[in-house]
Parts: sequence; structure tokens; C-alpha cells
Amino acid sequence: MNETLRLGHIAGIRIGVNWTVLVIFSLILIGLSTVQFPALYEDLDVVAAWAAGTIAAITFFASLLAHELAHAIVARRNGLEVDGIVLWLFGGVAKLKGDAPDPQADLRIAGVGPLVSLVLGVGFGALAFLLAGLGVGGITIGILGWLALINVVLAIFNLIPAAPLDGGRILRAILWQIRGDRTSAAVTAAKAGRIFGFVLVGLGLAQVVFLPGLGGLWMVLIGWFVTAAAGAEEQQARVQDALGGLRVRDLMTPDPVTVRPDVTVASILDDYVLRNRFSSFPVVDDDDRPVGLITLNRIRALDPEQRAATYVGDVACDRDEVALTGPDESLTSVLPRLSSCEDGRAIVVQDGRVIGILSPTDISRMLQVADLWSPDRGGTDPRGPVTGSP
Repeated sequence: MNETLRLGHIAGIRIGVNWTVLVIFSLILIGLSTVQFPALYEDLDVVAAWAAGTIAAITFFASLLAHELAHAIVARRNGLEVDGIVLWLFGGVAKLKGDAPDPQADLRIAGVGPLVSLVLGVGFGALAFLLAGLGVGGITIGILGWLALINVVLAIFNLIPAAPLDGGRILRAILWQIRGDRTSAAVTAAKAGRIFGFVLVGLGLAQVVFLPGLGGLWMVLIGWFVTAAAGAEEQQARVQDALGGLRVRDLMTPDPVTVRPDVTVASILDDYVLRNRFSSFPVVDDDDRPVGLITLNRIRALDPEQRAATYVGDVACDRDEVALTGPDESLTSVLPRLSSCEDGRAIVVQDGRVIGILSPTDISRMLQVADLWSPDRGGTDPRGPVTGSP
């Protein structure tokens, strides 16, 4: 899920929101301001109700951000890079680069999110209880009580042992520790997630048929998301298993054709695209250090009449948008970063200079070859025995 608006950085971690967050924020705000708070406090006027709903909704999303920040900070302390955090329709996601190095780290990263939500829930509840004991009442207690409840519910829901929920990742870590096989553990957690998603869809449909309101549709939507995300995680686990032991240098295209940022887009078409089979070109400075990536999709999006007057540097993916990797980095750690730029390429750098490029086509071909030589087809792994780093 990509960010629509960047909010800034916290603890060095980029924070953004996707436009879909407006949907759930609006639903929460309207529900609290027009239904829940007015029903609990009949003497609450309209302005106060909307003010209370706004405060509660904003604080809830701050709680979600704290949940995801906990994942990101613990992941970084366990040696993983963090691409950022994005809040969206179904809450938030911390984008981690690579996988946990061991089951213990995986467990710590997964478990800290629900723990933070639980602590926040207990904290809001304790504060409400304390203020009530001091004679404070009314909507203040209502806001704190709702925040306590929703954070505890969030913690409990996330602990359900089904991927992509945190509980699914906890299950993966435990099975990884027991079996010694991360792929097998990830596939089991993903299958549990798909089953849980189907259950949610079924319960939601039943609620739509037998009960009034739109709650059932919301449950169906959540179930569909869980099922789809679990399927994607299972596929990713199998892909990573197929690529295990391979390094970037094994699949990269060496010595790619590079281009300077001060070349016009028209010149790219005439002198580069038509004379080479490549669909992307690393953009480099005078010392062959990467400054970006220009792709055919970027060129295609530009008005043809502007190509002669537009420079490559104006339309290329910036350096911070492109996945940079070294030739000896494992493919499995690079995969999560290939979506940084729209065409999913990674520029291979050694001693600061471009030496290769890695594309989805390179990886797809390797997966097809691995499938042809898989044991159930009577073959042997074309990678040979993997006993360590090459």
C-alpha cells in the first residue's frame, strides 16, 4: 500500500498516509459523533459531540501509528531496514526490507505491536478510572473509555494466529523455531490466514442476510482483504524458498547501458531505446554513480511534444525511489524492495558505481527454471546444493 501524503519522520522512520484512511476515519468520526456519544450523553450538544468524535478518532489513529512504530523500531534493532509506515483503510503497515534473521527476532517484531496496543488500552482505561475517581465525568470519560476498548480489541484481534495479522507472524515464528524451516512455517500461517478470512466472509454474509445494518459488509471486506493478503504471503514465501541461496550477481544483467540526467528524453528514444533491447536505464553522474532510473513507462507517460525539451533527470525515478543493492546481497532480501520504483528494478552497485541491473524478468525466468527442475517433476535443483554463501 503506497502513501498518498507524507507526514514526516518519527525516530528517523518515514510516516505517510494512503487516501483510503479517509474512509475509515470518516466512518469512525461519524459513528462516534452522531450515534455513540449522543446515545451515551443525551445532554451533549452537536458541537461538543463532533469535537469529542474528532479527538477520539485522531487519538485512535495516533494509537495505530504507535502500534506500527513499535514494529518498525524493534525491526530496526534486529538488523532490518525500514522503508516507512503507511496508514490506510485497514489500519497501518510497517514496510520492512527483508526478513527477520531468526525466529526469536521474528517473534519480537511481531509481538511488540499487539503489546503496545494492549498497554495503550490499559493506560486509557486506568486514566479514565482515575479521573472518574477524582470526580471528572461526562464526555471525557466517554472518550477515554472508547479508546481503552478499541485498543484492547485491536490487540486481541491482531493476536489471532492467522497471517497477515500479527498473530499469524507470531505463529510463523513459533513454527519456525519448532520446525527449523521458515518457508514451511510461513505457508502454514498463510493457510491459517486464508481460512480465517473465509470465516470472516461467511460470518459477514450471514450478518447481511439475517441482521440489519452494514456491519456485515464491513466484515466481508475485512475477510476478503485477509484472504488476499494471506495468499500473497504464501506465494511470497514459496518464491523466497525457490530463490534461497542465490545472490544478486547470479541473475543481474551486468554492465547495463547508462544515461546522464542532462540528456533529453527524445535523445533517449533515438540513441538508446531503439538501439538496445533494454526497457530501463540507470541514470548516472559523471563518476558513474547512480542518481536515478529512467524507464519506458516513465517516457510513455510524458507528452510526445515535450520529449525534446524534457531532460531525463526531470522524469526519472530519483535515487531514493530506486532499490540499490550489492552483487553479493541475497535475492530474498532484495525482493521486498523491488516495488520502490514503478517498474520494479534494482540497480546493482559496487564501490559506489553501477555494475548491473536486476529486473522482475530475471527473477521470473529463474522461478520458471526452478519449477521445471523441481523434485516433483523428476529433476534436481539447478542451483545445486546450497551450503553457504558463494
